[in-house]
Parts: sequence; structure tokens; C-alpha cells
Amino acid sequence: MSFFLRLQISQSPRGIFINQSKNAFEIVKKYGLTSTDYVDTPMIENKKLKEDLQGKPVDATLYRGMIRSLMYLTSSRPDLIYVVCLCAQYQAKPTKKHLQAVKRIFRYLKGTINMGLCYSKDNDMSLTAYADADHAGCQDTRRSTSGSAQFLGDKLVSWSSKKQKSTAILSTEAEYIALSGCCSQILWMRSQLTDYGFQFNKIPLYCDNKSAIALCRNNVQHSRAKRIDVRFHFIKEHV
Repeated sequence: MSFFLRLQISQSPRGIFINQSKNAFEIVKKYGLTSTDYVDTPMIENKKLKEDLQGKPVDATLYRGMIRSLMYLTSSRPDLIYVVCLCAQYQAKPTKKHLQAVKRIFRYLKGTINMGLCYSKDNDMSLTAYADADHAGCQDTRRSTSGSAQFLGDKLVSWSSKKQKSTAILSTEAEYIALSGCCSQILWMRSQLTDYGFQFNKIPLYCDNKSAIALCRNNVQHSRAKRIDVRFHFIKEHV
């Protein structure tokens, strides 16, 4: 098998390589961006997108089509997931500023068109996860964005970037909510993999916020945790 749902699959004695270079080239060509210069990053560092009520409107159908094409690429390009989801929030009333941000993604895509996922042949099936969050990153709602990645051995198999449904007052809250979401994904993956005969004793979940880690480990309800929705506290049962 070499193609599956636009995924290009290359098999060798060393393992499997999955990418979407053909699909990526086609969408760059479709939107007339083949002659543009490529850039090293999908978005400008510290660039904050927000609703642009005074900006010049652009063709919403064109904008949505570009987002839809990029969204499909995220199934094999975790490096695109954050910025594509960010730009997707402005599909209702996109402006020139939003379109420029999307075009930059295409310029980045042009320079990294062959990038993909490599799965080497080995027996390491240990499950490891990482969770992180910004704090009040959304300029419109001041909600934070959760990010997570799950690995089997050294192979990335699952990833996500999602705006949180509630506003976190402290960065600890944002990180704690991200940990809770990542924990849910881990439990689902463990259930699926157990059906295939794999067994897991302890699954490491990494986070760079010491206060959030302390909240997970301590069953005492601290004052700083009062504002966190009850549904996120289930992570305490699995630490």
C-alpha cells in the first residue's frame, strides 16, 4: 500500500514513513502560491491573531477552503496543528490580516513539503505523554489553549491543540486543565491498546508546571483550585 486517504506511505526494512507531499504540493498550486518564497516558521513569533472588526473583509469561501485543505494535512503534520486551528477560529468573518496568516502557513508548507512521520521498526511500545498550555492566549476571549502529544516508544502517534472551554485565571489552572485533557486521551489509548494485547503499568505524563503537578498529586482542595471545574479533577484518580 502506497496511498491511503491522501497519505503517502513508504515502507522499507527500517520502518514506515508517512507524509502528504503530493497533497501539499497540489493545494499550494491550487491557491496560486507556488511562486512565493518559503519561510522557516508557520507563524510569526509572538504574533497574536484576533477578531479584526475594522479590517478589510476577504472572500470567506476562499478562506474556508484554504483552512479545510490545511486541516486535512494536520493528520500527518503535527507542526501545523496549532496555527491551523488558530486561523480556523476566524472563518466566519475573515479579513486581510487573517488571510495573510493563512498564506504564511502555505509558504512554510512549501519549504517543508516532504516533512512527515517516521515509524521505525522496534519493539518499544511504552506509552508516554506530554501536556502543555499557554495562558490567556486567545486575544478575543482570553481563554488558554491546551496542547498534548502521545508517543509509543519514540514514535509520535497522537497530538492535539484545542482552546479550553473555560477561562483560567492562573497559569496553573490552564496547565491543570491541559493535563486533564491529556489524561483522558491516555486512558482511551490504553483501553484500545489493551484490546490488542499490550499491557501498561505506569504511563508517564510530563508537564512543565510544578504547581499543576502538585495539584494532581494532592487530594486536598487548595484555594487556587476552587475555580477549576469539577470535571477536570478526575485526573487525581489516575495519578
